[in-house]
Amino acid sequence: SHIYKKNHDVTKTWKGKTDQLLRVDDHDFTMRPAFGGPAIPVGVDVQVESLDSISEVDMDFTMTLYLRHYWKDERLSFPSTTNKSMTFDGRLVKKIWVPDVFFVHSKRSFIHDTTTDNIMLRVFPDGHVLYSMRITVTAMCNMDFSRFPLDSQTCSLELESYAYTDEDLMLYWKNGNESLKTDEKISLSQFLIQKFHTTSRLAFYSSTGWYNRLYINFTLRRHIFFFLLQTYFPATLMVMLSWVSFWIDRRAVPARVSLGITTVLTMSTIITGVNASMPRVSYIKAVDIYLWVSFVFVFLSVLEYAAVNYLTTVQERKERKLRGKFPCTCGIPHSKTMMLDGNYSESDANSLAGYTRNQMVPEEEKQEKMVVHLAISNESNSSRKRGMKGHVGLRIIQNSHAIDKYSRLIFPGTYIFFNLIYWSVFS
Repeated sequence: SHIYKKNHDVTKTWKGKTDQLLRVDDHDFTMRPAFGGPAIPVGVDVQVESLDSISEVDMDFTMTLYLRHYWKDERLSFPSTTNKSMTFDGRLVKKIWVPDVFFVHSKRSFIHDTTTDNIMLRVFPDGHVLYSMRITVTAMCNMDFSRFPLDSQTCSLELESYAYTDEDLMLYWKNGNESLKTDEKISLSQFLIQKFHTTSRLAFYSSTGWYNRLYINFTLRRHIFFFLLQTYFPATLMVMLSWVSFWIDRRAVPARVSLGITTVLTMSTIITGVNASMPRVSYIKAVDIYLWVSFVFVFLSVLEYAAVNYLTTVQERKERKLRGKFPCTCGIPHSKTMMLDGNYSESDANSLAGYTRNQMVPEEEKQEKMVVHLAISNESNSSRKRGMKGHVGLRIIQNSHAIDKYSRLIFPGTYIFFNLIYWSVFS
């Protein structure tokens, strides 16, 4: 008997429709409370459970939240000696009046219904009502990608009454900024949630009038580390790889051409991959500036070799013409030419060093003598050996065009200067 009194079941004591506890059937709940009188105040508070996703391509976000409404409807008041509230599920909501709040700019939304509709209605003896729902909503977010991926985005979820103007329903945040609560575990893979806050204002429609509108604003800052690894670092490496051709022999045409074409195609692939995951906006993004400037640097390195190859071809053509005009020079620098027949000894050859062909033999005796070109160095044997050691290094220097030498300094210096300006402006 003591347990029965403590857990008294009121559903067993009220009998008949006229004696129902809330007297739902005795009133017309198609009309708002205090119909025809002043606007009914409806307080709102929200608890954000999760930010499920942010889509740059669709320019929207998905959020799961608990939406709660507070108002007073004297038609639902009931006598109570303990002044305790009564809690109901979604079945009673269909029989009474509830605020017709909807999400402005919503694309998709639904009330969770597993295992039953996630709706709660709590009624107090004086007629105050708490109405709570668990909702997932996908809403539009106008994003500005001019600083992508070094950008911050501010999105808003907007609530408003669909039918009742501000003369019939006054929608407001129940506790000001304290009306918005967020779960501490909310996190996103690409964004850092900087701030949640609430605002409110009136919205005007030319055909229906003024409405109270509530805003849930949140600011997101994008994590840059992912894009450093996937975009900026590979692009920088491709630009640096294109500079390797400046140190390759200018006559190694296959090596330099294949290196230039490979870096150009790789940069094109990086640009295509970045743009594939972005909306087709009509303005330039920060990442576009970096990638296209890097692409220009790679492309200029290919043009640089084209200029080197062309100038080298022109220079060799001129040298061939000069050799055709002066055949006796034989192309051997610092050498002396002499004529010997078979009767000259080695000492005679040494004594004859320095005499030219024309000095030794008259014109009519050319056919009777064996012409021998001796490259006799004025240096000693020891100095000749030292010269041979530096011959390889000398050849590498001679095979480098002047444009290559300047490019080794100009290209890296200009690219470093560009990076300094870029990161100082956008970071």
